[in-house]
Amino acid sequence: MLYIGKLVNTHGIKGEVKIISDFKYKEIIFKKGSKIYINDNEYIINSYRKHKNFDMITLNGINDINEVLTLKGKSIYINKEDFIFPGILNEDLYGKKVYDKDQYIGNLEVIEKNGSQELLVIKNNDKTYLVPYVDEFVKEIDESIHLDLIKGFINED
Repeated sequence: MLYIGKLVNTHGIKGEVKIISDFKYKEIIFKKGSKIYINDNEYIINSYRKHKNFDMITLNGINDINEVLTLKGKSIYINKEDFIFPGILNEDLYGKKVYDKDQYIGNLEVIEKNGSQELLVIKNNDKTYLVPYVDEFVKEIDESIHLDLIKGFINED
């Protein structure tokens, strides 16, 4: 199962819910008929819309706020094999070794969203490096991640 977001609240009295999600391909997930999982239970999305910073959905067979109150605060997952994604999922990169040119700099811990861009969070022992996840720096992804950083980007004491 792949984490895609959190159900943070209800909206209105007809069972619509608010979701916070930074999932890269949520436009593929949040469609009528898509399966999601909350508390290991399968739900089918009935409708979707954007509202401010939230993804708003209704679920098949749920038409009342009282039926979704128990889901408030729960994590939402998908079975990634149910979907076809046009690119690499960020979650598939976690733990990969990261190299700047041919020098090992650490392992990718997570990819964080920083406003309009994503940052690679690379850890090596007690050091943490933040690298913009852009084509100018990320040159190749295979079994590891290969970067081409400008001089001085990573300070090695």
